[in-house]
Amino acid sequence: MASTNRVFISFPLKDAELKDQLIDEIKKINEQWECVFMPQKKSWESAWKAECQEVVSGCDGAIGIITANTIRADGQLWELRCAYDGQMRVLLIGDDEACDIPAKKFPDLIRDEDISPWDMSTVKLFLNRL
Repeated sequence: MASTNRVFISFPLKDAELKDQLIDEIKKINEQWECVFMPQKKSWESAWKAECQEVVSGCDGAIGIITANTIRADGQLWELRCAYDGQMRVLLIGDDEACDIPAKKFPDLIRDEDISPWDMSTVKLFLNRL
């Protein structure tokens, strides 16, 4: 895939303020990156799922914000599934609380995935590799 400088931000709806914080931090790293996200999470609607697949597939990679709310965030899990199914590079970052949650409590989709601590040097390295 040719680089478009678009990164998809996946987050639990209850943690929208963390999404805003991440976008602000990404813009400080490189304002050329466009951060894309689904403002609504309607994982029960097939039309929303199709739109989500299209939006995610138009990005170079995805960053998933993992918190305790991710455990029940069906919309976020669908977004991440779209990225994984599209064989995209995915970076999962978590706050301190999320990094302390035992992996077995997370849904199967991310249970075995590495969750990096929220650190902008990690995000910058990820973006530079896309």
